[in-house]
Amino acid sequence: MAPSKKARLGGNSSRGSSKQSSTTSSSSSDTLPKPFKAAPTTLEPLYAHLNPHHIYLAHIDSRPRDFKRKIFLVPVAMNLAVALLFAWRLYAVAPYYLQLFASTIGYPNELTIRAAEMEWQPLLLIILHRSLTFILDFLLFIFVWPWPYEFAVGGSASHGAPLGWRWQVGFRDQEIYVRRSRSWDMELGDLFGAEGSAKRNEFWSRVGEATNPLLLQQKTGYLLMDGAWDLDWDAMVLATSLVDTKKVELDEFMEPVVLLHSEKFGWVTIDRGDSKAAGEEERRKQVFAFRDALAKLDKEDLFFRWIEIVQFETSKPGVFGAQRQHEVAEQIRELFTKNGVDFDKIWGEVVAKTSTAGAQKEDTGATSDPE
Repeated sequence: MAPSKKARLGGNSSRGSSKQSSTTSSSSSDTLPKPFKAAPTTLEPLYAHLNPHHIYLAHIDSRPRDFKRKIFLVPVAMNLAVALLFAWRLYAVAPYYLQLFASTIGYPNELTIRAAEMEWQPLLLIILHRSLTFILDFLLFIFVWPWPYEFAVGGSASHGAPLGWRWQVGFRDQEIYVRRSRSWDMELGDLFGAEGSAKRNEFWSRVGEATNPLLLQQKTGYLLMDGAWDLDWDAMVLATSLVDTKKVELDEFMEPVVLLHSEKFGWVTIDRGDSKAAGEEERRKQVFAFRDALAKLDKEDLFFRWIEIVQFETSKPGVFGAQRQHEVAEQIRELFTKNGVDFDKIWGEVVAKTSTAGAQKEDTGATSDPE
């Protein structure tokens, strides 16, 4: 998840003479605001082929390949059904349109209308019927046919197709997913320019939501397409190929990678070594490990109920102080106890295994946002 605090320029305040002020200001403008940093050269084989006008997110989906196969079979079946229905419609209606065309160019047939010899009511019905037929087929061609076509081939502004991606990559236990921002990124402009500070708020909001660890844990990569992000099939094929040929290490994608381009700084990413980011990363690992521990006990539903309780309580108006934290902690402990689970024991084991900062005080997770 992206840091919630606003990025600030790292230059010192101007002091002394106007010349010194000018020098300091110039130095600040040449420095990336934290927690941004230049993208690592180890990923250059990937981002060298990306569109600099978009923002990219890359991560690894470690769900079993059988699960991914089942998920992918759903759009395959849907698009195959649409393609077959479209083919049947084309087969059924093609002779009809051929006869209409022949009648139009002067070859009479059973569809030829002699309006001067017909009553207005039958003529009106024929016109209405043909109009509805034209409208139906037009809508099918414009709105329905693109589904299987884009799934198999890709659209006009395409960056690959799902079927081509699967054909080249196959199904794997560890798959690299690359998302690219949709049109909203055009409104951001240069995030590192004079007015970039205000624009970075939307950037953090979009990226933070898209890289939410719970979202990545609950949804397989194929289902992460939404109004803000689309999957870049070509980039996914490229990333997988680079890993297969050892040009890029798979470990580069173990944590979500954010890539964006600046005219001044080139390709930029987020420094996850930042102290706040590191702390958040440790909490994420603890949350995931806690879920895994409950899953081994066949109590995974308790994990989601725990998340719901914490999110609900922390979103209430007022200060989430020590008293409320204690009340929520007792509520969570009671919930786990009723289900035969010792919360403090499991959470303590998780913290002991995942902590990178030494001994830590056990709590119920209610003192911080579990996300």
